[in-house]
Amino acid sequence: MSAATTSRTHTDRRSAARGTVFNETMLGVLRLDGEQCDRRVRLDLTVSADRVMRLRGTTEARAAGRVRITGWADDPDAEGELEISPLARRRIRYRIAFTAGGRRLTLDGWKSVSPRRPVASMTVLPFTLYEDGAPMGTGTLHFPLRTQLLPFLASFRFPPARKPDAFLASRWRGEPGRTEVWYTTVTDPDTGSGLWLHHELTAPADGSEPYAHGWAAVFPADGPVRHARFGPLPWSGAEPGFSAGEVTSRPGRLAGSADEGALHWDIAERPAGEPLFTFPRWSWNRQLLPAAHMLPAARSRYDGTFTHDGRTLTLTGAPGASARIYGHGNARRWAWLHADLGDGDVLEVVAAVSTRPGLRRLPPMVFLRLRRNGRDWPRRPERGAAGWAGAGRFRADTALPTWTVTGRTALRRIRVEVTQPADRTLALDYTDPDGRHATCRNSERADAHVLLERWWFGGWRTEAEWTLDGTAHAEVGTR
Repeated sequence: MSAATTSRTHTDRRSAARGTVFNETMLGVLRLDGEQCDRRVRLDLTVSADRVMRLRGTTEARAAGRVRITGWADDPDAEGELEISPLARRRIRYRIAFTAGGRRLTLDGWKSVSPRRPVASMTVLPFTLYEDGAPMGTGTLHFPLRTQLLPFLASFRFPPARKPDAFLASRWRGEPGRTEVWYTTVTDPDTGSGLWLHHELTAPADGSEPYAHGWAAVFPADGPVRHARFGPLPWSGAEPGFSAGEVTSRPGRLAGSADEGALHWDIAERPAGEPLFTFPRWSWNRQLLPAAHMLPAARSRYDGTFTHDGRTLTLTGAPGASARIYGHGNARRWAWLHADLGDGDVLEVVAAVSTRPGLRRLPPMVFLRLRRNGRDWPRRPERGAAGWAGAGRFRADTALPTWTVTGRTALRRIRVEVTQPADRTLALDYTDPDGRHATCRNSERADAHVLLERWWFGGWRTEAEWTLDGTAHAEVGTR
């Protein structure tokens, strides 16, 4: 092999090992068929590719973000794809699907790159709006150089590339004394009902055979909580995700039944955000902590059916999220919150007391991740748990029915208050790998109030505030 070939091979390997992520905002107008006036349009996208972009080649990328059309649409869960080929095909094509008034629409257009007009051709996007393949309007979007060029350039990141289902693959490698969890929580906006699908692999500490088990639960707005367990069954682990008999959690789909078919579900999952590491990323990659928690996508949307006792719940674009846990078992005490704050913002909280000697007497360590406007706060997950050499740690009071988390960094502080009413809370027993039992009290229809403040000219001022009435997902557990 020649030196040139070797160099090219190494370059390709480096490119394949890294992806590309960036944010883009465009403004413009849309003229719908039959209307005489233009409507203003704003498109905010996060674009991600599984490789470093090649200017001389073609890069396929995913897009997720928000589409706003004055007086007509405001969808924070728009999704689609980009074909980035500025030199090979001299175009950058956008296909973005979004919802407006209950109708599923597609924005399709491309920037025609020209060496004669490089700036204009790279910043102007003519597009056509389609519904079921039929055109229903045309418009033009512009990239505002004066206000967006610096944020656009600063947003570029090159994280390690992963396949879409990489985070769903089992991490267990045959060690005794391990627990691995795939769980999904969903809120149906039409009925106010909450869903909880919990899939678990347990490898007992005594070296006996691992087993797969779990449960499904529905939290109706007009009735008592209903749940049923499935398993235990032998663990196979042959494909990415979870499988126990007819119960599966695979990339893009969750299906199964429990209680002899009294509960059964078939639900498609559409990730709508980048991964969110509740604990430090290194704790998931290297397994140095007693346990680690992360979300393969900070937000997702769900379509399908969940049937319980003859009643069918039909989901259409229902908000929720799936998460992963891997470790040695449950904490001594813990609290958890997932809150979809709207407009693409998400709050994830885990507060836990370890079972390990020397740590079990400490107050809960708080891992809090607020993703707002595409940015994560605190900047490092360790900040809330460790503070600065122990000082400035976030604090949690996990007593029910109302528990709280508070904390501050240099210029921001947050207060989270979660209420789990008894009639909307389900108590379930866990068996850890060491054979000990734990009890969790879970509500998929919890209430939450989140206050984010910023220090500004000598005082604290409200930066953002959210109130969730029955749409927060929360849990408190003890051993």
